Amino acid sequence: MSPSRVSGDFNESASATQQSCTTTKQPAPRHFGRLDNTSMIESKFLSQPQDLGIVAVGFSGGQPKPGVDAAPAALIESGLLTQLRDDLGYRLHGHDAVHSFSDVVPAQDPPHRGMKNPRAVSAVTRRIAEQVYRHAKEGRLVLTLGGDHSIAIGTIAGTAKATRERIGRDIAVIWVDAHADINTPETSGSGNVHGMPVSFLTGLARDDKEEFFGWLTDEHRVSVKKLVYIGLRDVDAGEKRILRENGIKAFSMFDIDKHGIGRVMEMALAHIGNDTPIHLSFDVDALDPMWAPSTGTPVRGGLTLREGDFICESVHQTGSLVAVDLVEVNPRLAADTDLGAHETVRAGCSLVRCALGESLL
Repeated sequence: MSPSRVSGDFNESASATQQSCTTTKQPAPRHFGRLDNTSMIESKFLSQPQDLGIVAVGFSGGQPKPGVDAAPAALIESGLLTQLRDDLGYRLHGHDAVHSFSDVVPAQDPPHRGMKNPRAVSAVTRRIAEQVYRHAKEGRLVLTLGGDHSIAIGTIAGTAKATRERIGRDIAVIWVDAHADINTPETSGSGNVHGMPVSFLTGLARDDKEEFFGWLTDEHRVSVKKLVYIGLRDVDAGEKRILRENGIKAFSMFDIDKHGIGRVMEMALAHIGNDTPIHLSFDVDALDPMWAPSTGTPVRGGLTLREGDFICESVHQTGSLVAVDLVEVNPRLAADTDLGAHETVRAGCSLVRCALGESLL
């Protein structure tokens, strides 16, 4: 793997300066008169494909390890947004702040149905859904930088609602992860909500109270028939039952070893169909720790960086991509040697660039 594949502009930093407890301000973008997106792929569902809505979420409440809240700033400081603007030609919107949403996090948040921090996660993801919705309803591609994977409750809910209203279509979700994240509160062994977002998004888990995800309605949800997993290798027993009972399409690392990533992507995209908008939610722990060591729940035996890039490139080439999440980069977990954190951030940047149109030639 050539180092240039994940290289970024580390000299031109968009350094984050804390200005409030809620947001981290970033410098305003500079335009050089070049607004043509370099991708040759025509978007099927975006009315403003050159416009990129950025939702940067410094939230870690869906899991217990601190540091994942620092990921958006680390990704931005590495030059990611500069690359998207100057190299890929996107017009950026909403890129001037990293949101912590501390204003909606309650002082007391006891467990509910076994879930840890349920009020905080519900309130934050509801706010994220509103932000994503505002971008998506304008016909923009939306990029969310997390944060732990619980934030996908908000990102996918916002995309689903906006896409239904704007073009009258349901979305499909490609969930790239070592973990299925489809536990219900009752099947979860840990109570960490970052292991439950798919169950709430599909309606397999529900709660009548707004403070516990009761704000999710059918307009926010996705069908299990339009859900595809790629890269699974650490799935709880309860999750395996859920996947089997609901006939959910899932490609584990066994399938990737057996068929190769090219054939797996062909099968995954064929399952979705070519007439469906796609939300790609990519957990960096889908990559083997060799490529992304600085993440909260690393599992050996995962995707190579090249396979991860290929997944993103393949989804981009469909022309159906409407939203991307990159989550679970934790730059503080490799404090002893910041090389691991640095490499994980670089890998995350590579995945995003490939999803947004960077190609080898």
